[in-house]
Amino acid sequence: MGKPTMQQLADAAGVSRITVWKVMTNRPGVSDAVRQAVQQSAAELGFTPAAQGTETRTFSVVVSRPESSIFWMQIIHHIAKELTGLGTSLLYTYMPSAWREGYALPDSLSQVDGLIVLNVYDERLLRLLAAQRTPKVFLDTVPGLTPPALSGDLVILEGREQVCRITGSLLDSGHKRLGFLGDVGYALTNTDRYQGFLDAHAARGLRPDPALSLTGPLSLHAHYEEISGFLAGLPALPDGFVCASDFIAHFVQRYLQESGRKTPAGFVLTGFDHSMEYANVADQIPTVHVDTGALGKRLARLMTFRADYPDAPFETAYVATEIRRND
Repeated sequence: MGKPTMQQLADAAGVSRITVWKVMTNRPGVSDAVRQAVQQSAAELGFTPAAQGTETRTFSVVVSRPESSIFWMQIIHHIAKELTGLGTSLLYTYMPSAWREGYALPDSLSQVDGLIVLNVYDERLLRLLAAQRTPKVFLDTVPGLTPPALSGDLVILEGREQVCRITGSLLDSGHKRLGFLGDVGYALTNTDRYQGFLDAHAARGLRPDPALSLTGPLSLHAHYEEISGFLAGLPALPDGFVCASDFIAHFVQRYLQESGRKTPAGFVLTGFDHSMEYANVADQIPTVHVDTGALGKRLARLMTFRADYPDAPFETAYVATEIRRND
């Protein structure tokens, strides 16, 4: 019979692998009763840290769609870089973009010490992840899933105030007919950004014309077709569009270039994320800069804390962003 593994010890004690690891390495965050139960099971199985060898803690980045944009890949790069410096291994777990009948989470997710969830925007998939006992950190969520239901820490990019400031500046400079473009039900951050758009109008006693905004669901692989169709259907273009992201803004710019449609004098387009991925708007429109390096480090450190202290109260953290006026 081979030497007992950490997973076998965890199963015998009725706890997670990370709890076993904490007990074996004398880490905090484990009650005396649980610590004693793990130690007793270890003695019964003949498990010792020396027999098992030194195990490296392993986290998994959980992402939807392997063709993630440069924006997401930069965040993942900095997560991996930070965790490497902490002596922690990082795995990738890919999930579908939408839940389908019969889908089950990969077994590997129950074998790692923590989950960092990025760009997963399907409520049923997020609920499956939330049900995992593994410590979790989420970057963003969907509007229908409140932070307590995630059973993990939540990090949100602040966007409501920044979009309010951008929109207010446009209104004050005479751009009275503005539209908002972006699926506001797709992500909580999109909802916040749209609310910032509305806040700016309300603060000035104005109400935006809903006919100038496209805020409903957008098909994953048909963004350009749906956005260009909406724009083509407008009798007259507004004074500008406030977009939920640079990704959306670049489709608007593409439509204007390809259609040759004349824009009103002083027409303005704004974005969010400050992405260099879309050449037709990169550093050419007002946008909101996200420090992906600092964000990746923050997620890595928060994951480490959550793994060390699984019973600590969950956090919801808003990360500051910065307006870049490139127009």
